[in-house]
Amino acid sequence: MSQHRHPGAPGRAGAVPALPELPEATVARLPEYLRALHAIAETGHETVSSEGLANAAGVNSAKLRKDLSHLGSYGTRGVGYDVALLIEQIESVLGLTQCRSVALVGVGNLGHALAGYDGFASRGFRIAALLDADPSRVGEEINGLVVRHVDELARVAVEESISIGVIATPAPAAQAVADQLVAVGVTSILNFAPCVLSVPEGVDVRKVDLAIELQILSFHEHRKASLTALPGGLAATDTQEAIGT
Repeated sequence: MSQHRHPGAPGRAGAVPALPELPEATVARLPEYLRALHAIAETGHETVSSEGLANAAGVNSAKLRKDLSHLGSYGTRGVGYDVALLIEQIESVLGLTQCRSVALVGVGNLGHALAGYDGFASRGFRIAALLDADPSRVGEEINGLVVRHVDELARVAVEESISIGVIATPAPAAQAVADQLVAVGVTSILNFAPCVLSVPEGVDVRKVDLAIELQILSFHEHRKASLTALPGGLAATDTQEAIGT
């Protein structure tokens, strides 16, 4: 996942006053820890070691301990971390103690799939509005919500207290949609369109480009194939290290 965040962007209004200053890399890993903690809690475990949580989240334990120390959570020697308490701490830092209303703009194939995904609610998000510029889409019902015209965004933002906008439009339309979201006061945007958005200071953008992720995987496939073609194949450890490190 790639991220574009405008330099110097201040925090959103209403942020927790005692919110710690966290490195962006730490913020990016906290949702992984939270997902792992919920899974651990569902198994009935009340505590978890740093090694156990790190394995569940797919990181090394030293990195996990450093990340959690930013939250003031150090665990108990010989016991580990209190699962319920750590869930509460991470949810508080991530602002998940309240349900956030989301407007999804663009209900083509991808947008339609996102609108029908039930997993958002369990993570503290409510898809409150679906919007599209295509008149043939307006009025369509998806997962209990009626698609409205994007021109109604300003009204919808007020009626539903929208705090996050999701863009699932074709790339040529994405910047205009971002401008509309910013104009109605939305300062957090999740962009699925394959383009870079230009936004003012104070607006945070997360970008999800599935094609880029596939291209990165293609590189790894290409690299593995090239290593296999070398004399000795993948067993040629010294050659691999010389090439890859």
